[in-house]
Amino acid sequence: MENSSIIIRAAVEADVPYADTITAEMESSAKARGTGIAKRSSSYVAQKISEGKAVIAVTTSGEWVGFCYIEAWGHDSFVANSGLIVAPAFRKSGVAKQIKEKIFQLSRQKYPEAKIFGLTTGLAVMKINSDLGYEPVTYSELTDDDQFWAGCRSCVNYDILMSKNRRNCMCTAMLYDPKDHYEPEETAEEFKKQSKIYERFMRLKQSRLIQFLKRSQKSESRKRLLHYFFNL
Repeated sequence: MENSSIIIRAAVEADVPYADTITAEMESSAKARGTGIAKRSSSYVAQKISEGKAVIAVTTSGEWVGFCYIEAWGHDSFVANSGLIVAPAFRKSGVAKQIKEKIFQLSRQKYPEAKIFGLTTGLAVMKINSDLGYEPVTYSELTDDDQFWAGCRSCVNYDILMSKNRRNCMCTAMLYDPKDHYEPEETAEEFKKQSKIYERFMRLKQSRLIQFLKRSQKSESRKRLLHYFFNL
């Protein structure tokens, strides 16, 4: 797919009609991957578009291509670039990286002092983030804003997140700190060197977290069973 026919820009009020298509593709994509995603309503996406806190990609003929939006947390001290989605016909064309670059620039423009973070289960998104200067971090370095974490309730992995007291989950956390960060060239090079290690680590982490959840569920089932018998 030729990217010359695709326009990537800050979303405007006239883009609100795309909201239903965007949210439907977000849900469909998450189901196809079998991974968790915090579900967003079309009205929420429309609000982000109206506020100018989103980036949209469309063809010159008006066909929707991709989307991403900004969320601010902790009194604007943290910013998340969320909901990155690309229409199936335009995937593997490089447009996802271009959208991430544009939403990153928009975030820096609107919130120049904020730390920008992201949660992802995908190695491809990790690479894009690394190219922008993000670094992998622990969950403790992210916002402690309860509203942000409440947005994970619709994710299929929410039980794992809560069982780990919001300290870990299937996603990898990445952070860009404007006051303390490596240059994009450095983080990109580091990711290139360590990509195989990151991939193995993500698989190992996900495997162990699933085992942990299964053990927790079994333990909870035993507790309920014992409670039932001893309280007859």
